[in-house]
Amino acid sequence: RLFSVMVVFLINRIINYYASYKLCSVKSLSTAAKGVPVLVTHDGRTIRYPAPLVKVHDTVKLDIEAGKILDFIRFDPGKLAYITGGQNCGRIRIITHKEKHPGSF
Repeated sequence: RLFSVMVVFLINRIINYYASYKLCSVKSLSTAAKGVPVLVTHDGRTIRYPAPLVKVHDTVKLDIEAGKILDFIRFDPGKLAYITGGQNCGRIRIITHKEKHPGSF
């Protein structure tokens, strides 16, 4: 499913190759019992032993069958981003800069 610029879901047919993986946003990185590094995605999946280069806000390409990370995309300026909320929902733009707000959520 994708958003149109009018913030409406558009249903698209996909082939089996695209149905075998999922793009997930990284919400948190932490350590579990006995120092095992874990990664939590936007849909609540917990992945043990992620790649050390993966950080919060990155996107991981996740194999649905095995539950393993196939690839990851860094959230850095100069990369393409798909807007999923707000006035620009459904648009694809280049990330120009990241704002930091120390002390806020």
